[in-house]
Amino acid sequence: MTLQETISTDLKTALKAKDETVLGTLRLIKAEIQYELTKTGASELTDTAVMQILKSNFKRRKDTAVEYDKANRPDLSSKEIQEAEVISRYIPKEVSEEEISIAVNEAIVELNVSGAQDMGKVMGKVMAKFKGQNIDGSKVSSLVKQALSVR
Repeated sequence: MTLQETISTDLKTALKAKDETVLGTLRLIKAEIQYELTKTGASELTDTAVMQILKSNFKRRKDTAVEYDKANRPDLSSKEIQEAEVISRYIPKEVSEEEISIAVNEAIVELNVSGAQDMGKVMGKVMAKFKGQNIDGSKVSSLVKQALSVR
């Protein structure tokens, strides 16, 4: 079952269970998926494309929750956090910093790089290794910079 089908199935389940938080969140996700389908003209999105939609929505919810906390609106913040938790069910566990660090060191040795000018090569190698997994590019970037500055 594709990710898109899983979301549709869970939407129906939430509808039957009258779970408003899950229902509202999944409807918004489904609407964004439908928008992408219309924009691309495809009949179904790949799991990678759906994952991008989920990740961007998850990040948006987390950022919005932080802004609501700053504005002293805990009611709206908790709603955003609940929606982020619903979305996180569909996003695979993020690759740990330790795994990224190991991959960075392996890439540096394998590519035989010496300085910051080779950062792009190392980044490309590490990101390719974790393709399709949930990995934070900024975390990879900082670890690559850190590893290359030591050399």
